[in-house]
Amino acid sequence: MHRTGHWLGMDVHDVGQYRALGPAPEQGERPYRPLQAGMVVTVEPGIYVRPAEDVPEQYWHIGIRIEDDVVVTDGACEVITRGVPVKADEIEALMRETAR
Repeated sequence: MHRTGHWLGMDVHDVGQYRALGPAPEQGERPYRPLQAGMVVTVEPGIYVRPAEDVPEQYWHIGIRIEDDVVVTDGACEVITRGVPVKADEIEALMRETAR
């Protein structure tokens, strides 16, 4: 349904080519663009529940994505959202704190 992420930059869904620049080869499409140091991307796997006989109706059309924002480096990548709460009780506690 979705890709596993997107470019991140001046705009939340920053524009940019996912495929290498230049003319397409004679057969097929251009290869995907390799990641380079300094690029920032999201990694957001998702689960989406479609209607099906073996799925309770209360879960139909529910989806969830968990996003990490990542800076590509020359070595290991840097996950810049590592400290963001992801567990429900942590998020609820944060929301209670900010509502005060």
